Amino acid sequence: MIPALVLTAGLATRLRPLSCVRAKAALPVGGLPLAARILRQLATAGVTDAVLNLHHLPASLTSRIGDGSDIGVRVRYSWEAKVLGSAGGPRKALSLLGASSFLIVNGDTLTSFDIAALIGDHKRSGALVTMAVIPNTMPERYSGVAADAHGRFVGLVPRGSPLPSFHVIGTQVVEALAFARLDEDVPFESIGALYPALVRDRPDAVRVHVCASSFLDVGTVQDYVETCRSLAQPGASLIERGARTNVHPAAQVHDTIVWDDVEIDEGARVHNSVVTDGVHVPAGSQWDNVILRRADGACGPGERQVGELVVTSLGPA
Repeated sequence: MIPALVLTAGLATRLRPLSCVRAKAALPVGGLPLAARILRQLATAGVTDAVLNLHHLPASLTSRIGDGSDIGVRVRYSWEAKVLGSAGGPRKALSLLGASSFLIVNGDTLTSFDIAALIGDHKRSGALVTMAVIPNTMPERYSGVAADAHGRFVGLVPRGSPLPSFHVIGTQVVEALAFARLDEDVPFESIGALYPALVRDRPDAVRVHVCASSFLDVGTVQDYVETCRSLAQPGASLIERGARTNVHPAAQVHDTIVWDDVEIDEGARVHNSVVTDGVHVPAGSQWDNVILRRADGACGPGERQVGELVVTSLGPA
């Protein structure tokens, strides 16, 4: 099986303030860091080697994934001193991957399609890039890609356009040659820049693989909360319960995501909230529809400090 590059280096600005605490791919989802859940899916498909690229809060990811031995995948890391983008990141990782073909997997999307079928389609076509796609049923939210009747990528379709398009669900099979032309350590984008250049040279260089798949996109705070809810047991009071977390029996915690090393004291009430790593929720305090994180510096936009906590509105359930 070919190796995989999981893209985990982004700044995740739309996930702030959660991404002030952890890298996006380290966020807990269904009891596992998001990247670990993706790696388990890849292992099930037969992938035994993976590279994760790193930039933002790298220790929050490496400390939870390690060398991948608990998952059954050998994991190595490609460090980016600056974010290199969806094409610059793969270019940087080529030497670590050490393969002529490899998977590129977004580190913020959970999908359910047949990876082997994608790889088989790619090999048969002789393309440089094959992207897994589904029909774009939410063009008001997602931009898309256009393809001709033969499955060849022909360009981007902007968000809100009435033109039919496909939604790229975050997994591709690519040839290293597609990225080798780029300068190393120079930021560059794939679908918006590299792929159009490839098809100008060779019209069948980039193709789409249309599949049937659900997907969960962890792009915003609300996306994250909804994804966690979709994977939780129905009616669970704690949607996520992190490691080394203590909730006093007399505390009231409902419809809430709790990360690692959290203490929730007697009489505290927490509802429809996200409690991030290391937070101490004081006795008798009440929190509804908020994100709680430890005060460790200046507050960001929309945040306020209450004692040792920084508080952000989460919005209604």
